[in-house]
Amino acid sequence: MSSAKPEAKPEIVFVTGASSGFGAAVARRFAADGARVVAAARRADRLRPLVSEFGPQVLPLTLDVRDRAAVAAAVAGLPDDFKAVDVLVNNAGLALGQDPAQAADLDDWDQMIDTNCKGLVYCTRAILPGMVERKRGHVVNLGSVAGSYPYPGGNVYAGTKAFVHQFSLSLRSDVHGTGVRVTCVEPGMADTEFSVVRFDGDQAKAGNVYAGMQPLTADDIAAAIHWATSVPPHVNVNTIELMPTAQSFAAFQVARDA
Repeated sequence: MSSAKPEAKPEIVFVTGASSGFGAAVARRFAADGARVVAAARRADRLRPLVSEFGPQVLPLTLDVRDRAAVAAAVAGLPDDFKAVDVLVNNAGLALGQDPAQAADLDDWDQMIDTNCKGLVYCTRAILPGMVERKRGHVVNLGSVAGSYPYPGGNVYAGTKAFVHQFSLSLRSDVHGTGVRVTCVEPGMADTEFSVVRFDGDQAKAGNVYAGMQPLTADDIAAAIHWATSVPPHVNVNTIELMPTAQSFAAFQVARDA
């Protein structure tokens, strides 16, 4: 007879950056599975389709994760039926520009650090104590293959995702013995608004990133996150790294004399 515990079924899921891309797909995937979802995003109007589709099962929350006080207030003010968060999906994040470090815009660097690192830790710090107290919960952080494999112009974006990877591992060590699980999901090329944002709305430039290949989709990432949080409670999926089949590892750069 198997001693494995039954699959976990999250009841309340808090998703940041839920207005588009991975976040919207994650919110929709969990809501379709019966979970109550706190869908947090800066663009409140873009949360309406989720609310229209799932009704009161989805709680729209206007939130800029870079605002430390706003994050704390939002979590503290959650309604009772959304308060005991089972899964936190720290998805809010972005890349801006792809210039070399010596030419990059410092404002872009600040925004990436503030969103990808500080916003993630603000949300984690606000929600994690409740998970530890209840002796259950799952923190899912969105990293990137850029955190492991460098490329020209990746600089600060890649650095923020390396932070997310290491923070996730250290977080898991901190919650050891509490029953709380931690997973870092690290996608490769995925066709969302990511490149449109990175290239300041230039649709043609963003489209060229995926020309002639099949990238990952937001639904692929949502499926990976849903799986990691649905395995039996005694299983912790530490890291998921996934790429499109059409993408692999690049060769080293070599600067040669003319």
